[in-house]
Amino acid sequence: MIAEVITDVSAHPVDRPFDYLVPQRMETVIERGARVKVPFGNRKVLGFVTGFKEQSDIPVNKLRPIDELLDLEPVLTGEMLDLADWMKRETLCFEIDALQVMLPSALRAKYEKVIHVLEPDRIGSEAAGIIGSRNAVALKEFPERLLPSLKRLSQEGAISIETGIRQRTSIKKERVLHIAGPENLADVREGIKKSAHRQAALIDWMLAHAGETIPTRDVMELTGTTRATVKALLEKGAAAETEVEVYRKPEVGLLDEAGGDPVMLTDEQADAVSRISRAADEGREETFLLHGITGSGKTEVYMQVIRRVLEQGKEAIVLVPEISLTPQITSRFKKRFGPLVAVMHSGLSAGEKYDEWRKVQRGEVKVVVGARSAVFAPFRNLGAVILDEEHESSYKQEDSPRYHARDVAIRRAEMHGCPVILGSATPSLESFARAHKGVYTLLTLSERAKQQPLPEVRIVDMREELKNGNRSMFSVDLAEAIRDRLGKGEQTVLFLNRRGYSSFVLCRDCGTAVQCPNCDISLTYHRASERLQCHYCGHEEPVPLICPECGSEHIRFFGTGTQKVQEELHRLFPEARVLRMDVDTTRQKGAHEKLLRQFGDGEADILLGTQMIAKGLDFPNITLVGVLSADTMLRLSDFRAAEKTFQLLTQVSGRAGRHEKEGQVYIQTYAPEHYAVELSKEQAFEPFYAIEMANRKRFSYPPFYYITLIRFSHEDLMTVADTAEKAVAWLAGKLGGDTVIIGPTASEVARVNNRYRYQCLIKYKKEPKLAGVLTDLVKIYRSSWMKEGLLMSIDMNPSSIS
Repeated sequence: MIAEVITDVSAHPVDRPFDYLVPQRMETVIERGARVKVPFGNRKVLGFVTGFKEQSDIPVNKLRPIDELLDLEPVLTGEMLDLADWMKRETLCFEIDALQVMLPSALRAKYEKVIHVLEPDRIGSEAAGIIGSRNAVALKEFPERLLPSLKRLSQEGAISIETGIRQRTSIKKERVLHIAGPENLADVREGIKKSAHRQAALIDWMLAHAGETIPTRDVMELTGTTRATVKALLEKGAAAETEVEVYRKPEVGLLDEAGGDPVMLTDEQADAVSRISRAADEGREETFLLHGITGSGKTEVYMQVIRRVLEQGKEAIVLVPEISLTPQITSRFKKRFGPLVAVMHSGLSAGEKYDEWRKVQRGEVKVVVGARSAVFAPFRNLGAVILDEEHESSYKQEDSPRYHARDVAIRRAEMHGCPVILGSATPSLESFARAHKGVYTLLTLSERAKQQPLPEVRIVDMREELKNGNRSMFSVDLAEAIRDRLGKGEQTVLFLNRRGYSSFVLCRDCGTAVQCPNCDISLTYHRASERLQCHYCGHEEPVPLICPECGSEHIRFFGTGTQKVQEELHRLFPEARVLRMDVDTTRQKGAHEKLLRQFGDGEADILLGTQMIAKGLDFPNITLVGVLSADTMLRLSDFRAAEKTFQLLTQVSGRAGRHEKEGQVYIQTYAPEHYAVELSKEQAFEPFYAIEMANRKRFSYPPFYYITLIRFSHEDLMTVADTAEKAVAWLAGKLGGDTVIIGPTASEVARVNNRYRYQCLIKYKKEPKLAGVLTDLVKIYRSSWMKEGLLMSIDMNPSSIS
């Protein structure tokens, strides 16, 4: 029996299955999708079994056997193995990278050098003291001064040094007490000395719980006893103690909101549920674009479809774009479907992710709610896949494998024969165009679920504010509106898409902005740490007192960050309780849930944040939303800049007036006449779509053309420029005449982490040769350019080209 194994080595020459002999003892238990340890070169590596065959091109006597089978139950289903093969072709990644992204990090291999003692008498007293009675010890446990003698002992055969492989995270276990029956306990009680008061008290407690199984820790907490007392009674036979496997419990942070019981649907919602359910009932793969204005009840549609799917004995995946949305949407699903819901997102610890994944794999849950990677939840009988806020760029993975969760969801739906729901108030232009062409089925929710009017939106021209002498970051109208809400006891959300205190530090004499030494980008000032930070490479340095170029003391902070806004709020409204929500304040585990719970409980009047607060928030007391600078994204050198601005403004506006109280929105901008700003006022998606589509057609951008971005980077500017030129010339000779190649040009941020970056953009309508040509380019890169220190990445459908 011969197994085909993909090894845990990301390298071009080994990006294929290798044949290994299956030892006889494994033949009846080994399956496709299981992890194995295999010899590879002169070391041991992790591998995934992708298939079996009876004959190999290599003579059987030269085949190496599998060392160890790590899984009796495969960690990857046959569907996942096929999906990895598809991802390899679609995203031009290594197959091992596609397989690894499907698994929690706990199941990825941790490699370490391990010493095995062969001749204990020869290893010396210090090494022997470290090893003790163990057979194998990690090399890192030995001090560096012993390494030369360990190397000598290895050469002499007294020890062997091998690469050990183990899981990154172990299964959590808990001690439990199996309390004996009343008769046994009575016998033990009689034999306890009168002076052993603690043992007597614990036995009396046990008599009331005879025959029960209770976690040891709980017994100790309930009785106030110690481990020593428990141990003494264990030795006397009052109970038996074993270890059982337990799941870690992620913080869901249940928020006090609706979601427990199904609600009466509007006609539009009922029609959407009916049409999607029909596809699910018939086992038909169909992609629905659920286009509903903010507050139109898209989540209720998702939940009623899922209920229908669960009734059929099938499972569902719900994807949300931001970790900050997970607590709110998870709480709604947990209230509706209880213990059938698992949570998967980056805010969980490695152990929590592993336990949630195992619940799915074992069939103990039926619904997964999570971020991008939850699309790989190992369900075997999918009934529906849902992408909420489908337009969000966070559904696209920016490093290898560069997959889009929407494409993976549609691929999985094809394999399972089930519907995909793409929900958004502001769908991506590509999705809306596909719906117009009939590739997707368009479902529209044009009214808010509770019949509330859309919030009143006012656009404030900050140029006029400046002319009138107002240099504050708050317009007069917005400041008055905040003061009014504070007086009424209502809540305000303020949005600014920039974290930190100021965007840059500038010398007023010579005009020098303090730059990152590793990247071509200005450093951002963070007031809390009194330091300048680079948001690309992480470089930090103290704030200079004088200009590094001219020595002037006239060095000032420019721009506005969330920290600076928070300070200004405290100055203008000293009585206001302000919560700030950005990357800096949500670094700690559970910070998102804690901040949202505080705001939901009315412990703050103003929630100030970056784009993580623009979507999904649903609190009844929010009646005012302020967008402090609508122009931040409008100025990006990206063909999607207008689309992203419209989406963001529409989403953040939708946070106001979602319940009984009416909402109001103020959008502050220096470009009030721009169509993306004007049309977001009325949430007028279709007029925006018409204008933006005309622009995309004129300049040959998606959805009229497909694009592929190729990026090169190297520590030497001339090397990267020269290689990029060669690559573009090579591509031009291989691709069709209708395919346009733009570049190579320096990237918008031309240097990151001391590496210069160049890029080229391929635009095409139909290019049958593209996949093959790019595969050949990857082979050239991996065989020659890579050795020269050059890095190249290919993104077949980039979310951004800046």
